[in-house]
Amino acid sequence: MTDKLKLLEIFPNPKPERDYTVIHEAPEFTSLCPKTGQPDFATIRIEYIPDKFCIELKSLKFYLNSYRSDGIYFESVTNKILDDLAEICKPRFMRVTAKFNVRGGIGSVVEAEYKR
Repeated sequence: MTDKLKLLEIFPNPKPERDYTVIHEAPEFTSLCPKTGQPDFATIRIEYIPDKFCIELKSLKFYLNSYRSDGIYFESVTNKILDDLAEICKPRFMRVTAKFNVRGGIGSVVEAEYKR
């Protein structure tokens, strides 16, 4: 288990017999460009259909904040977040959408999905 993954906590799904969607948005996500070292800012949207477990929000906040000093590309961080969250809560479905602020005149949106 990676150090980042250890930050995440889960709790039992209160309604595991029902499909319902949970959406979390983190509008203050920050990581670093691995080429320039400059900060990249994004809104991270996490949508999932829980199975047996849900993601605890305070731990999700600490997990996302742990990327602030990491040099990582948009595509990599989006997929890493999806991999970690899917591993910890094993949802029926999950989508992570990372909408990065405009940099150099170009805006970027990266979307990754997990389906069980």
